[in-house]
Amino acid sequence: MAEFLSIGAAAFLLGVAVSTLRRWEKESRFFLDFRAPGGHRRYALDKLLAFCGQSTANEQRRTICYARVSSHDQKKDLQTQIARLHGSRSRKNQRAIA
Repeated sequence: MAEFLSIGAAAFLLGVAVSTLRRWEKESRFFLDFRAPGGHRRYALDKLLAFCGQSTANEQRRTICYARVSSHDQKKDLQTQIARLHGSRSRKNQRAIA
């Protein structure tokens, strides 16, 4: 059974304002799936994910970590930070690229 979201939840998922979804509907750029008995808009989750280029499948995600220092004198500290980041990634079975 398909999962349906309110206009607020759909807007949050897409990263747009509720008014944007209403405008897209008026401009026939995006269609709601149905209106609830009280007139509330409902959007199918799978269509929303497809619209923003995602899928419901468990996709591989990337975590980006970075290290920085504020001066050249702290270069040794930078190497320590990088080593810690590599260590934390390997403990989580994640690949680190430096």
